[in-house]
Amino acid sequence: MEKIVIITGGSKGLGHGIAEEYHKNGYRVISIARTKLAKEYTVEQYQCDLSDVVQIEKTIKEIFSHLDKANTSILTLFNNAGTIGTVNTLGNIEPTEISYIMQVNLVAPLILSSLFIKLSKGWSCKKKIINISSGAAVNPYESWTMYCAAKAGLDMMTKVISKEQKEFKNGVKIVSIYPGVVDTQMQAIARNTPKEKFKSVQRFIDFYEHGELSTPKQVAEQIYQLDVAGELKNGRILDVRNV
Repeated sequence: MEKIVIITGGSKGLGHGIAEEYHKNGYRVISIARTKLAKEYTVEQYQCDLSDVVQIEKTIKEIFSHLDKANTSILTLFNNAGTIGTVNTLGNIEPTEISYIMQVNLVAPLILSSLFIKLSKGWSCKKKIINISSGAAVNPYESWTMYCAAKAGLDMMTKVISKEQKEFKNGVKIVSIYPGVVDTQMQAIARNTPKEKFKSVQRFIDFYEHGELSTPKQVAEQIYQLDVAGELKNGRILDVRNV
């Protein structure tokens, strides 16, 4: 029986760490990302622009066409991909970028979760959606309007879907995880933004200079251990640093 993980943004950063961790532990890993890793032959890869609704639907349906529900014991979707976009106050950001950031960070997870629920209906395996959220969902950062709003939306999506799915026999379980401060491209963008555009920049510089950033590998290992230990219970929103 196969254990399967479908993950967005699996080609870099935390997503790549999660993909490697689950693959190492015997999972079939399927990555959906804008870019493919040339040498990542152990992970199935699909290129997809998550701001494009048509591409999202086509890609997830294509993936499911290659899955065997009779031979699957675990099926998990990681909504991991995200972008911080331009770090600046809302009045200084173009409408097209506002739309793009919200599409990638919130609309894509909504669509993927909807299709995942629909396409796995009737499957007898364990089904789970794991949203990679952020403390930004509850802590407002100036110049991160869309990112904070999207992560807050992701958490509310988790709460609502958990209520909906518990009404069904073998419904999809769903959780949101705050991974803490991870050494990714987003952290680099934050600490390299001029202070006049991002008032909290020094905090992010301090994270880096004081060695307070976790590696993607460390956080991926934490998430995997929480998963196999049964800590990712339906509707839960948890910070890996507090578990």
